[in-house]
Amino acid sequence: ALLSTLAAKSEETEEHAERLQHYCGLLGKLLGISNKELDEMSLFAMLHDIGKVGINDAILRKPGALTDQEWLEMKKHPEIGFRIAQNNVDLAPISEYILSHHERRDVKGYPRGLCGEEIPVLSRILAIVDAFDAMTNERIYSKPKSAEEAAEEILRCAGTQFDPTLAKMF
Repeated sequence: ALLSTLAAKSEETEEHAERLQHYCGLLGKLLGISNKELDEMSLFAMLHDIGKVGINDAILRKPGALTDQEWLEMKKHPEIGFRIAQNNVDLAPISEYILSHHERRDVKGYPRGLCGEEIPVLSRILAIVDAFDAMTNERIYSKPKSAEEAAEEILRCAGTQFDPTLAKMF
């Protein structure tokens, strides 16, 4: 039900979620994370943007750049998602990952401005995979890049936006 609501509300598709699950799972296995964490990663990949159900449709579907006010509104989705997950016994274990999926290694992320290892590893994995998927698939606000161009961008942002070790592994 949550996935259906999210799909109706934003550009998130089942295919997007499946691609994230696939790549996150591969990277998680390379890192040697536990089976429990792999299961959490799969659920997290599907529902990381569930907080977008609380964001105005006009903002979610806007084809151009967001205004400063619209951007402030959009930046609330990790906290909204966190609250949704916290209130569901099955999703509570991934709530912290949802809250942290837009944090950046250089503390320029949101909502808490976490740094480096303060960001849960599953959130750091998803940040890379989600950025890659956003860059390589058409969005209402951008044309797709090639996989090579997207990989170069991820490596260029390693150490600032992304965990450098994970970026290289990806």
